[in-house]
Amino acid sequence: MNVSPLQDAEFKRQQKNMTLTQKKTNLSTKEGVLVNNFIKDNQCNLNDTYNSMIISEQTKLPKKIYENQTTKEKNLLPLAGISVAVMGTVALLSTFVKKNAKNVIGLAKEKWLPTVTRNVNLSEETTQAIYQMVQNPGRTSVIAGTGVLALSAMAFMGKMFCEGYKEIWVKRKEADIQKNLQEKLIDVETQAFSGKIQIIRSMLSKQAHDFEKYLTNDNDKILPDFGKKVLNSNGLYFMGENNKKDPKTNNLKYIFMGLGTISSIIGLGYFAFKNASKSRALIDKYLQDTEKCINQVVKSSNETTKQTDKETLENLFKILDADKNFIKSKLLKIKWSDKEKEDFIENVYTKIQTSTTKVNPNIGGDGTSKPAFNSFVNDYRAFFYNWLLDTSNPQFKQLFFGVTGVTAAGYAGKLYGDAMKDVQVKKINAETELDLQKRLVSTELRNFKSKKEAAIQPLVDEFYKQVDNGKPKEELKVMADNILFEIKNGPPFVYS
Repeated sequence: MNVSPLQDAEFKRQQKNMTLTQKKTNLSTKEGVLVNNFIKDNQCNLNDTYNSMIISEQTKLPKKIYENQTTKEKNLLPLAGISVAVMGTVALLSTFVKKNAKNVIGLAKEKWLPTVTRNVNLSEETTQAIYQMVQNPGRTSVIAGTGVLALSAMAFMGKMFCEGYKEIWVKRKEADIQKNLQEKLIDVETQAFSGKIQIIRSMLSKQAHDFEKYLTNDNDKILPDFGKKVLNSNGLYFMGENNKKDPKTNNLKYIFMGLGTISSIIGLGYFAFKNASKSRALIDKYLQDTEKCINQVVKSSNETTKQTDKETLENLFKILDADKNFIKSKLLKIKWSDKEKEDFIENVYTKIQTSTTKVNPNIGGDGTSKPAFNSFVNDYRAFFYNWLLDTSNPQFKQLFFGVTGVTAAGYAGKLYGDAMKDVQVKKINAETELDLQKRLVSTELRNFKSKKEAAIQPLVDEFYKQVDNGKPKEELKVMADNILFEIKNGPPFVYS
């Protein structure tokens, strides 16, 4: 079995932790070793016999080689489909607009959506300063705006310098961490390399002793069918080992898992319904308390508190989402005139039934569809702008220095904290990588041993087959020599 040098686990680990220069040197070294050993200085004779090449009399090609993996030629159908789909979407959108226009015609006015003012929010202090200079180019606004722009430029350059310094410092620390990691990985790679060499020596020793019995003993004995032998974790061959898991155990595991899942679903569902019932009971109690408040307001209402009572009752009826009959029944005993009752009921019921409401004019404008400008600034530079507008106010000055100082300290602390976090994360990641590579040594060795055995197994099977056929010892020795040579120098390879 041929294994590419680029698929070797040790090679992958080395490449993962190398610099670009080290990767290039490492690849060049391996290419040179392969060329010298297997192309320029190939020890195999091109005229080797069946014995030297361990060639079987008949070996079928794998079935996969005959599978037809060709793909169908692509056409313009997907492109045409996308074009039609896009135009279909446009057609559906026009149908939606048409249907919406029909719906609006017969809709009651209280159900209409309100008009929306385009609010332009000046949330950046630089934008607000420029707006003030354009809207009112007076002396104070120009001086304050210019000062804010200058401060913004200083803050931007200072921020850029600090972040650049942070990246340089983190990069240098990363280089030190990577250097230490590669130093520590030397021992790990040495363990993997020496382990592979030891595996090869162990396989050579075992197979040499097995072959020697058939080359020196006159009474050749045929071993049991080699194909039925199984390798245990220690590399020993024995018969009759059952490596398959009991299917009954797996079935029971899945049954218990399914029962546990169903039980959890039922239990959580019951818990959810129970909570919903409790919530409904709490809501009912809240509505009952609201109704009691209505009764108290109606009972205690008089001419002095009439206006306040109307506002209170309106809010309470809205909470209950009351209908006209309910409102009328509650207002029967209130000391208002019939006209006041009717106007109040009509007004409250209309508000309850109305789908939308107007936004507060202090926030959303007067409701027209024209643009309105608002300034809600959350920026330390706003305090500098205010101070420049009125430098005689010492509180503006203190506010600016206090807020700016806290902002600068917070930014510097965050930058330093992020830098320390990055370095610590890289250190811990390097330690985790080192620990992983140490734990992967055993996995890599088992992987190497398994592939080595997979490459040698057919050759060993062929050797014992020829023993059964009575092949002369001289020819068996040639086969044994080449098998041992393949164990030592064949794939998967050990790289220095």
